[in-house]
Parts: sequence; structure tokens; C-alpha cells
Amino acid sequence: MNQNRKLAKLLFKDNFMFGAVMVNEEICRDFLEMAVGFPIEKVEISKEKSMIYHPEYRGIRLDIIARDENRTHYNVEMQVARKSHMEKRARYYHSQMDMELLLIGEDYRELPAAYVIFICDFDPFGQKKYRYTIRNTCAETGLPIADGSTTIFLSTCGKNESEVPTKLVKFLKFVKADLTDSVRDYQDDFIRKIQEFMEHVRSSREMEEKFMLLEELLKDERAEGRLEGKAEGKLEGKAEGKAESVLLLLQDLGSVSEELRNKILKEQDMDILLKYLKLAARAESMADFVKEMDKI
Repeated sequence: MNQNRKLAKLLFKDNFMFGAVMVNEEICRDFLEMAVGFPIEKVEISKEKSMIYHPEYRGIRLDIIARDENRTHYNVEMQVARKSHMEKRARYYHSQMDMELLLIGEDYRELPAAYVIFICDFDPFGQKKYRYTIRNTCAETGLPIADGSTTIFLSTCGKNESEVPTKLVKFLKFVKADLTDSVRDYQDDFIRKIQEFMEHVRSSREMEEKFMLLEELLKDERAEGRLEGKAEGKLEGKAEGKAESVLLLLQDLGSVSEELRNKILKEQDMDILLKYLKLAARAESMADFVKEMDKI
């Protein structure tokens, strides 16, 4: 019950709610159109990549990985607290998208355009702008370099309403809002769509269970740093607990075969079990899970 009450109080900018809402492709498409400023016909979200282990720190990164009908790739992340070296984080995300495409056989000359978008509940550059758009330029001539990479920082602390679309301003005010203000009528269809989907998430038993498992996963991640160097037996117990969590999630997708159950329970590699757990939380069917599991 305590976890359920906590889920009911999540705001859009909270990691779990942000991820749960933005995997809706219609909402994601509407957001991307607003953020980048050009029409998008459709988006395809890579759900299995939207919750991954981040190499910079011990913990889970929840973001949205998507592409549109022109193969333009997008990485969207919510930032509620200022973190150091955000520009280098953007550089890292761009490199990750490029590397994945190159590894599957893309020629670098055919790399699609790529956008990294941060939604910041603070002003990342202190210039009171709602949107900062960053592209590469030549220092000597000022000419743009057409490498296809763009980084956008959206800020809830902007003051330049006349320079950006009203729709974007309303959205960023909604992101900044507390629990009371987040449910008011912003006179905007897009925000209303988000509010309705948030209510769906809050009332969903399936989402409640996923939220509780994610909270447990985050708790485990924080504890892992403190447990390093302790007895191997304790680590085996932790592995067993994660395996049971994977199986618990899979039960929502259907019957778990004995072969699959045994494979998960026998796995002792914590990194692999973490990948199984994240995959199980995002999978839409047992077939999806098994297919992606075989790639790990």
C-alpha cells in the first residue's frame, strides 16, 4: 500500500512516470515535434533500451530511445537535478547511438541525424532560455558543420516566452509544477493527453508492480557498492533474489517454461541478471523477452 501511495504521487518529471508515459508513441511523437520544431509522421520506441545501466555511476538511467520515419534517432532524458559535465554526457549519448548503428553494418556516410534532448528542471546555462539548441560550427567562419548531430536542452526556468512556441512554454511549466498544479487545466491538448495517461499509469496494477520492482532494483544498485568485497555466499543470495524478481515479472506475460525458469535461476552473473530484470520490466510478451534474452 505504501508503494501504491508513492506511485500515486509521482510527477511527470519523476523517472518512472516519465518513462511510463513517454513510451506511448503518440505522446513521444508530439513531444519530439514540439522539441525539435519540425513535423514527425511516426516514431518507433526501442523499449528494451529505455532502461539501461549507465557506466558513469552505479544506478539506472531511464530515458527514451526512438527513431522516426526518416531514421532520425532521438535520445530523451529527464534531468531534475543539475549534474556535472552535461555537455560531455550529451557527447557520450551521441557516440553511443552512432556506435550501435555502425556495429550493425551502417556505413558512416549513411549515419542518420541524431538528437539528444535533455528536459531540465533548472537552467543549464543560466541564460533564462526555455530552449538551448547546440550544433557544431566552424570557429573561424561561423558556418554550421552538417554532421547531423544536435543537442537540445529544454529548461523549466526560461523567461523568453516571446521567442519560443506557447505550447513549449506550457509544457515546461507543467514539468515544473508540483502535485497540485500538475493536475490543473493548462488549456493544451498535449498536456491533457499526458495527464490522462498518468492517471492510467497510477491506476494500473501492472505498473504498480513494475514500479515496486524498479524501486527494489534501485535499492539493490545503491547497496551493491556497499556490499563489494563481502562473502561470495551473500552475492549468490542476491543473485537468487534478482532471478526470482525476473520470474515474478515474467508471470505477468504468461506461463514460464521449465527450461526458461531453470536458465534464469541458474544464472549467477549479476550483470546478466540485471539485464534480464530490466528486459522483463519492458517486454510486452514472453516472445519479446526470449528473443531479446538470446541477444544478451
